[in-house]
Amino acid sequence: MAFTHQQLAAVEEALAKGERVVQFQERRVEYRSVAELSQLRDTILADLKQQAGQGGQRLVRLYHAGKGI
Repeated sequence: MAFTHQQLAAVEEALAKGERVVQFQERRVEYRSVAELSQLRDTILADLKQQAGQGGQRLVRLYHAGKGI
């Protein structure tokens, strides 16, 4: 799902208030815990980074066990 910055702002506002309820436009969602809401924030942040082309760093390791001839 493609998230928006407005959805991120709504989630962060609820976290700042210690609430478990997020309302965005006409939808209202109540989460089981603040921890679940925090996980949602992390998911939204990762999705927004991916949308912006700022995905995680890629690490490539090369290993050579031969004599090099």
